[in-house]
Amino acid sequence: MELKNIDNKMHLEFMSKSTNEGFARAVVAAFAAQLDPTLEELADIKTAVSEGVTNAIIHGYGTSAGTVHIDGEISGKTLVIIITDYGKGIDDLSQAVQPLFTSAPEMERSGMGFTVMETFMDSMDVESTPGVGTTVRLSKTIGKNH
Repeated sequence: MELKNIDNKMHLEFMSKSTNEGFARAVVAAFAAQLDPTLEELADIKTAVSEGVTNAIIHGYGTSAGTVHIDGEISGKTLVIIITDYGKGIDDLSQAVQPLFTSAPEMERSGMGFTVMETFMDSMDVESTPGVGTTVRLSKTIGKNH
């Protein structure tokens, strides 16, 4: 979802270390707070961001060092979060978005990351090129359900 009239935007980048997942959640939550979300909406956003960042770190980079980028845009009451890695990409995107599929079973991954993101946000779009990286675009309109 491309926002036409952007009221505010932000960009964040950090090393692909699992210790930065909480940092990413906090920054996105602080950015989203200007929309005055309910606690449930804020929890949904934070959960989706956690899954997206974790996917970028674990599946995008694995044991390699890399950078995770998060862009946020607000237009009206709609929040769009774009999480990008320049890691290994996804070989079979249609398979990867299926519930319970994981490319890291040895790490006891549940394979529910994309399903969780899709469930907690209004929309999710994933673009990936093997050897180039992955971009996950999440959007949520605040106040839609109350």
